[in-house]
Amino acid sequence: MNKKVLKNRKKIILDFICAKNYRPMRAKDIAALLQIPKGKRKDLRQVLDSLEEEGKITCSKRGLYRRAAQEEEHKSERPAVCGTFIAHPRGFGFVEVEGQPEDIFIPESHTGGAFHQDQVEVALEPPRKNRRQEGRIVKVLSRGVTEVVGTYERRGQGGTVLPDNDRLLMEVRIPAPDTLGAGDGQKVVAVITSYQGSRDPRGRITEILGNVGEAGVDVLSIARGQGLPMDFPEKVKNQAQRVPEQIQPGDFDGRLDLRDWTVITIDGEDAKDLDDGISLTKDRESGLYHLGVHIADVSNYVQEDSALDREARKRGTSVYLVDRVIPMLPQRLSNGICSLNQGEDRLALSCLMDIDAKGNVVSHKIAETVIKVTRRMSYTQVKEILEDKDPERIREFKKLVPTIRRMGRLSKVLRKKRMRRGAIDFDFPESKVTLSPMGRPVDIQPYLHNIATQLIEDFMLLANETVAEEFCKREIPFVYRTHETPDMEKMEGVLAFIRSQGIKVKKTKEEIEPLEIQKILTKIEGEPAEPLISRLLLRSMKQARYTTGCSGHFGLAAKHYCHFTSPIRRYPDLQIHRIIKDTLRGRMNQQRMLHYAGILEEVAAQSSAMERRAEETERETVKLKKAEYMSFFLGQEFSGVISGVTGWGFYVELPNTVEGLVHINSLKDDYYAYDEENYRLVGEKYGQVYSLGQPVAVKVLQADISSRTIDFVLA
Repeated sequence: MNKKVLKNRKKIILDFICAKNYRPMRAKDIAALLQIPKGKRKDLRQVLDSLEEEGKITCSKRGLYRRAAQEEEHKSERPAVCGTFIAHPRGFGFVEVEGQPEDIFIPESHTGGAFHQDQVEVALEPPRKNRRQEGRIVKVLSRGVTEVVGTYERRGQGGTVLPDNDRLLMEVRIPAPDTLGAGDGQKVVAVITSYQGSRDPRGRITEILGNVGEAGVDVLSIARGQGLPMDFPEKVKNQAQRVPEQIQPGDFDGRLDLRDWTVITIDGEDAKDLDDGISLTKDRESGLYHLGVHIADVSNYVQEDSALDREARKRGTSVYLVDRVIPMLPQRLSNGICSLNQGEDRLALSCLMDIDAKGNVVSHKIAETVIKVTRRMSYTQVKEILEDKDPERIREFKKLVPTIRRMGRLSKVLRKKRMRRGAIDFDFPESKVTLSPMGRPVDIQPYLHNIATQLIEDFMLLANETVAEEFCKREIPFVYRTHETPDMEKMEGVLAFIRSQGIKVKKTKEEIEPLEIQKILTKIEGEPAEPLISRLLLRSMKQARYTTGCSGHFGLAAKHYCHFTSPIRRYPDLQIHRIIKDTLRGRMNQQRMLHYAGILEEVAAQSSAMERRAEETERETVKLKKAEYMSFFLGQEFSGVISGVTGWGFYVELPNTVEGLVHINSLKDDYYAYDEENYRLVGEKYGQVYSLGQPVAVKVLQADISSRTIDFVLA
């Protein structure tokens, strides 16, 4: 940019920032407001940097630009910070500030017209002893919600949309021309067009999801409310259509041909995207197991920075809801050429490991291969062979039975080794919801793991560790799966409680070791306190995430760990497959190393965020169906276990995994105080105690489908 152009542009931008109604904003927001095309946004950055160097504007830590004088005025007022407003359904809220461990409490009267997820500026109130920091929102910097999912209510010529999300304390007014023909009571998606007024933004309906009560509309509403994409863009679909349905002759070049190996897939009965196969032989002379973990080579069909790749990165993961799957890749790929279907030639990335009798990987090789799956099997079939010794199933898979039994033996060896080093196994069952054709829940049961699911888990974990260790030692840019050591302040409280229960806890260092937690779980196995202590330990753990640093996985007691085995449904796996192939093909030069180093931080952060979104959506749809299921049992009695205790009551979990709340005000026999240190409610008059892990009998009082909550009363 020449000096004259730069000077003119600096004047335009400075006049804009100095305007009376300007509010501090990021570069991308300035670009959007001034309609600067994406190709010219580098020029804007140059202009902003130049103005900042001259001291005419300043940029905050959060990337917000303001004129320098405005910055001085800002500093002269009471202390202020910027953060994200998290609204509470009752009107008050909290502001999360990056880098600060504790949120700022915002009373209802001081929310300043901010809505849930808005970026706000908060003036801090003088601190008070033993009280959470309070503040008042003085400015909304940018809106966090631009689209809502809710129920349309016709009012006059137009109407309003009442958001499903109870944190969005608003009604979106829809003028008559913008209703899209929505009917009263229909579920819709509305985009907010104007935030005029603090409680009644205007909007436009962009999508009608369907009628309340219509099959699938309830789950669809939750998914759309979380921002999940329900369809692929045309460009992505077109690119997927051009992917061949069969392997092309040139695809074999430079690959190991393993099509004569016995390779099997083991999945759920209804699985359609089969991305991992396994092979196993044993050398009689050396006693070594030769385990092959063969993963679909999705990266062969999803080229870097293609439309397919950009969409996969944006989605981050496939999402498995109670009634549908929202895939990361179009089904033409995930169920077709990328799926390891029985009897079909398929491209794979294989981790071939030699394992001794103690479960140690003595050597390994990662290779690009061609495989042909010998047989597709289900978890149930493998269980029937290994555990049930079913004669009919053994006859059906006669040729494969020796291999499957060998797999069972190796699985036990690997699991024993992992437990010996301290891997933690919290055995909390997931919920399996069975729906009718109309989408109604007809049964809910715990989804129990068996010997077959454990077998696959053991082999996949070993492959993930082996791949991560190689690339960590070679210091090649990579994406790792990281589970950090628990926060010891949280953990110390749990350990103190465990000691108070008469359970000896030996902590050898400042930080607790995985083996020490595993020993606690072993000591309490089968004891009445087991559910209680297991839950407390689990809640004290940090959440696993994706990182570019190899700092290990606490829960698995693994020094090196990554996700290598599911590139059809997880973007980090697809990303590291590209890195592995560049390395195998000798293309990992300095330029490629710098390229990966430049993109992987963003890939890890995006993948972690999308994983959390997927988990929350899955959890909410299960909660919805649980509430709907229990609405058929109002007044009926069930036995359960107290699974959580709070100041407003305690949660009870039934054997089918359904959880409901017994409100403290329903305990009419006494006044109950919350004993936070011992996780219990204590009656002040009669001394009745309700604590974690305690068996109780309850009746179903209420099941609210809209709020996805279940209320119990003691039977």
